[in-house]
Amino acid sequence: MDFSKFNMTPPHLKEAMELMKSGQLKEATIAIQKNLSGAAPASHTEKNPIKDVTPIKDVTPGVTSDVPMSQDRTSPTDKRTGTDELFSKLPDKLQDFTDKMKNFKLDLPTVMNVSALRTGVDTHIEPSIPDNAQFLKGTLKSSQGSHDYRLYIPSNYAQAVEEGLRLPLIVMLHGCTQSPEDFAAGTRMNELAEEHRCLIVYPSQPASANQNRCWNWFKPTDQQQGQGEPAWLAALTKSIIKNYAVDSSRVYIAGLSAGAAMAVIMAENYPEMFAAVGVHSGLAYRSATDLPSALMAMRQGGSAAPKHTGSSKFVPMIVFHGDQDHTVSIRNGGQIFEQAEQRLQAQKTGLTTRQHKQCSEQNCRSTQTEIRDSQGVNQLEYWKIHGAGHSWAGGSSAGSYTDPKGPNASKEMLRFFLDHSLGHVDLT
Repeated sequence: MDFSKFNMTPPHLKEAMELMKSGQLKEATIAIQKNLSGAAPASHTEKNPIKDVTPIKDVTPGVTSDVPMSQDRTSPTDKRTGTDELFSKLPDKLQDFTDKMKNFKLDLPTVMNVSALRTGVDTHIEPSIPDNAQFLKGTLKSSQGSHDYRLYIPSNYAQAVEEGLRLPLIVMLHGCTQSPEDFAAGTRMNELAEEHRCLIVYPSQPASANQNRCWNWFKPTDQQQGQGEPAWLAALTKSIIKNYAVDSSRVYIAGLSAGAAMAVIMAENYPEMFAAVGVHSGLAYRSATDLPSALMAMRQGGSAAPKHTGSSKFVPMIVFHGDQDHTVSIRNGGQIFEQAEQRLQAQKTGLTTRQHKQCSEQNCRSTQTEIRDSQGVNQLEYWKIHGAGHSWAGGSSAGSYTDPKGPNASKEMLRFFLDHSLGHVDLT
């Protein structure tokens, strides 16, 4: 229904709807804020930007003196005022407005997606962490330049070091418009790290590299070993392994959307580094080589399922994709699976495949395909999530692009990861 016939739509909201239709979420958010507050807002900037940090000697047991660490540990209970407070309440206000309009039987444009607008509000809000745990800010300087990251150290890390243990490490690559803080909150991976005693590093893609903070998975220079983003991600991973009590045979990588596509690239080019890879709503290796082909692949998958290339070994993989994903087509999930299956079949024999559904009394939420080796160990899993869009399954609404409904992708990924190890490896 056209609101203009009844002169019901406030000018700023009407403007916001037009901006959202054209994909300008940040500008739409500002326009809606004008309507809600009655005053023009100050321009929004990132809160608590990640700073370069100075090495601190012997802060944590098992940490060497050249580890970049920060003493800036923002309390999760820090209060936000003024514009920040208004932004934090904006999604709830929009949802309330949407609900009221439904009571009038008015059909709001489908572009009014409150959860998507959350990505334009504040993706740098600190997630809460347990006592004695740390969520450090760091910067790695390498041949590829300086890059920021967050490192989660569980509260039981010091005890593990005293016991002579070395812990698993998970590299988590956020999606477009997201940040390490947002991704940590949405996936709740830090909570699982507490339970299973893992370290988690969240590399940060800066806007200077991509204006939407997407990993540049579609650029040839960022699809190869020793170049671009893969090179610095590998350097960061090696740095964490070197400077913390990490079991180098149990290092894993996972991502969402563009981050998932980059995780596939990392597993392809650094198979000696990662024991398993998790891919959520991503794209197959080299399914695009420039921006136009990337947009095409996102809409309808690669022009053909990309064949595995090179002779590097197969890396065990778990894949999640929603069959109602209108940002990255479900065809991409199928192509990722096919590409991995080709490599697995070329390198292992005695494989068995089975498929089953995860169902409730109401409906079937997912269809899971597993390929096991001759020892019965899952080497490849593909979870097709029915009715799900472009969002992390089982995630928390505290982060963007999450779907609280199951399956719990974080829990399933960690379960899959910990079933795999590389054996003895030396990455020094």
